Amino acid sequence: MNLLHIDSSILGDHSVSRKVSSAVVEKLRHQHPHLEVIYRDVAADPVPAVSGLTLSAAFVPADQHSPALQQDLAQGTAIVDEFLAADIVVIGAPMYNFTIPVQLKAWVDRIAVAGKTFRYSAAGVEGLAGNKRVILASAQGGHYDADGPLAALEHQESYLRSVLGFLGISHIDVVRAAGVNLGPEQKQQGVDAALAQVAALA
Repeated sequence: MNLLHIDSSILGDHSVSRKVSSAVVEKLRHQHPHLEVIYRDVAADPVPAVSGLTLSAAFVPADQHSPALQQDLAQGTAIVDEFLAADIVVIGAPMYNFTIPVQLKAWVDRIAVAGKTFRYSAAGVEGLAGNKRVILASAQGGHYDADGPLAALEHQESYLRSVLGFLGISHIDVVRAAGVNLGPEQKQQGVDAALAQVAALA
């Protein structure tokens, strides 16, 4: 069984999402002793954003691809193949300004590839990456519950659920540490609640 572990927080050792994602992976290692884990830190080693150069590949014959385009396409292929090979994906996803970090968005853009992770057909869009489980290790500075006053500002977990669903993934669990910027006590409560959710993961 293969697990892909993604971290995206820019806070290093001070990151709550990193602490939670690490706890998730350790729990899964305990459950599956032969688990193969691949780790990708998109904050420390950023994934190149999709650019006009990337998209131009569809309009340029392969034998005319520049060295820069060849390198870009090879890296993009490696990223999406790594994602497709995973049975479980653990994503450390903090909320920055109500959404995900730009570093994580760049990775999402690299795995959303027509013909590989989704396709268009006469029946509509079909996700091709549904044979995996995703666990989101979420950290939020405030509280963005669906029935709360800040619900309309939540574009972090909801975005990831939407795009992963678009790729065909329906088995998505969220482990959330909320309120971590509201003070030391609230932060600890949020972390403790998230770690309790990790302990309860099936």
